[in-house]
Amino acid sequence: MILLGSSRTNSWQVSVAKADLRRPEIPPKPVTVAAQNQTLTLDLARTAIVVIDMQNDFCSPDGWLASIGVDVSPTARATEALTPLLPKLRAMGVPVIWVNWGNRPDRLNLSPALLHVYNPDGVSTGLGGHVAKSASVLEKDSWGAAIVEGLATDPADIFIDKYRMSGFWDTPLDAILRNLRVDTVLFGGVNADQCVLATLMDANFAGYDTIMLEDGSATTSPGFCWEATLYNVRTCFGFTLRGADLLTAMEAI
Repeated sequence: MILLGSSRTNSWQVSVAKADLRRPEIPPKPVTVAAQNQTLTLDLARTAIVVIDMQNDFCSPDGWLASIGVDVSPTARATEALTPLLPKLRAMGVPVIWVNWGNRPDRLNLSPALLHVYNPDGVSTGLGGHVAKSASVLEKDSWGAAIVEGLATDPADIFIDKYRMSGFWDTPLDAILRNLRVDTVLFGGVNADQCVLATLMDANFAGYDTIMLEDGSATTSPGFCWEATLYNVRTCFGFTLRGADLLTAMEAI
């Protein structure tokens, strides 16, 4: 019998005469951690982390947001929290999925309504515009779309380009999560009240268990946006917890 499947956890065994449709059993890896709503026990064997928009154009002082006068220093807290957490999650077998803006050079899948958000007067520097170090704002494979300095990636990580606030629209994120047989999704990145929240909400609507990492997320928006985001996640869409607490809980396993 030959193993047939694109992931270790979602595969059949097949031969010329037979197809065995039983997927491999996934031994649980429970971890218990204090969250803001309740104490959570989650299965790391059925968990992935989605890190959103930790890119130069959003987080670097030489990037797009900084060039238009946005204070990007709050994003450093997410980098600081994710730096020790991601290697431990990888070691526990948790897939790390980077979901980042990565526009087509021709921007043919971006509507006027989406372009207007970042370029309301038609002459501002919006998606696909030009700033000093980022030749074209958030264009795929550009410096601006690259992971911000300080966050290390791994060859086993999964990379997905997105083109909306939500990482589920016009992307393979849902198909990849289901093929990995993931039930629970941890969320980190920027901006917490925009792309992180939109993606988390869509994950919740699709039936995933959703958890926002408070210290692994950040926003350049006013403080009331951060407070409203935490309230909405805890009340309507899932849970919030600190990545540092999760790290401590994993180290105790």
